[in-house]
Amino acid sequence: MREVKNILFTENIDLSLLKRIPLRFAKTNHILPLRQENSKLITAVAGDQGVLALLELAKTLSLTPEPIKVAETELMEAINKCYGQLGSAEEVMSHISGEDFSAIATEFESPRDILELTEEAPIIRLLNALLLQAVKERASDIHIEPYEKELVVRMRIDGILHRVLTPPKIVQEALISRIKIMANLDIAEKRLPQDGRLRILIAGRDIDIRVSIVPTSFGERVVLRLLDRKQGVLGLWEIGLEKEDEKMLEELLLRPNGIILVTGPTGSGKTTTLYAALNRVHSESKNIITIEDPVEYQLKGVGQIQVNPKIGLSFASGLRSILRQDPDVIMVGEIRDRETAEIAIQASLTGHLVLSTLHTNDASSAITRLIEMGIEPFLVASSLIGIIAQRLVRVICPYCKEEYFPSEAEKAYFTNSEPRCLYRGKGCEKCKHTSYLGRTGVFEILVVDKDLRTMITERSDSQSIKQQAIIKGMKTLRMDGLNKVLKGITTLEEVLRVTPKDVEISL
Repeated sequence: MREVKNILFTENIDLSLLKRIPLRFAKTNHILPLRQENSKLITAVAGDQGVLALLELAKTLSLTPEPIKVAETELMEAINKCYGQLGSAEEVMSHISGEDFSAIATEFESPRDILELTEEAPIIRLLNALLLQAVKERASDIHIEPYEKELVVRMRIDGILHRVLTPPKIVQEALISRIKIMANLDIAEKRLPQDGRLRILIAGRDIDIRVSIVPTSFGERVVLRLLDRKQGVLGLWEIGLEKEDEKMLEELLLRPNGIILVTGPTGSGKTTTLYAALNRVHSESKNIITIEDPVEYQLKGVGQIQVNPKIGLSFASGLRSILRQDPDVIMVGEIRDRETAEIAIQASLTGHLVLSTLHTNDASSAITRLIEMGIEPFLVASSLIGIIAQRLVRVICPYCKEEYFPSEAEKAYFTNSEPRCLYRGKGCEKCKHTSYLGRTGVFEILVVDKDLRTMITERSDSQSIKQQAIIKGMKTLRMDGLNKVLKGITTLEEVLRVTPKDVEISL
């Protein structure tokens, strides 16, 4: 028996062999078949139980056992990762076509890993396969969309929706009912929108899923948002900030009071930036409290409150209660109305650092948005210390990245320096031939100084404020994106897709 320290990196694993061995058998008996060489069954085992199980398995398959001894923790990690690569929703559909889709389990046991539920009702196997495929392909959302004659399942991967499956229309009600059961929603209510959440294990990973169901003309439409609880909170250096921008944001976060706003459309990474900022200011000497809708990640040492409109716990009412908890730093998930904005501003003026989000297209528009809500300009000027606008761009796949010579039209976007070469992805198996793998942020950081405060008090329009900020050195979203294009992080096409065009400065 030979010993291998890390089977995930040192052994070639035949995934087709795993399809013949149930996951539950592998976990229970501490055994992971790796591959077949001639008549030998090369298998990773842990302890005497694994050796005995291998002898029985090899006998059943009429092969000679060759065990590789590994640590139990390493073996379990390898089992989760290897079995997590098996199967897809499309394969499941091909196997269960013609079965009774109305056979739905009425209970959901969250502690069980969904990879082990291989013998369940066909509709459960289909949903489990969808969830597994979403995690395997790094999808952030699953969309289940009913139409007149078909049901479409799409997944959002790196911000782009891809169609993955078109199951028969007959599975629609059963599939949505199963989701409702898992999320503890009313299975009989089909006329009103419903929201819920659930927590499951997928290939050993703890996944939190937010469920949104709305009625449409052809049935209920479902969106599942997936959050990997093990990923944790990113640091400021990991979200895509340039060194000078990171330093600028850290200086804002060190201030004892004031409001810092993060702006951008839905899905632009605002919450991730807020969590990264909270992670930076967190210390034993500070009392940090948040009010969110929903609480997406648990932060150690931070008091987190979940908004609950059913019992009257809104951002505004929650924020009032937080102020009686002697906080140093307050995070408000979103400023949606005048009342919340007023309380946030009063909190900042009475010695608290307040972090929040706002839905605007760029940094300077956040100022006019607050004034439009009914906040007095002098209050906005005296409380606001910084605004971060952001977008997410896809990152070029490092496995198929290549240089190319840009056209004259492409060069025209770079006014300060003409690039000799740019980068793009050719498309490979790793990135599913999309040329991109992962996402990063592009940022626009507006620091409110004395001159800008004067402009805010005088009710200057957002464009004038933006021009003044650019003169003082602010990089716009488009500028930061083009800088990342020159560095080979993303493509020009991607930056033009997500960032607004800059208006020329009139000096």
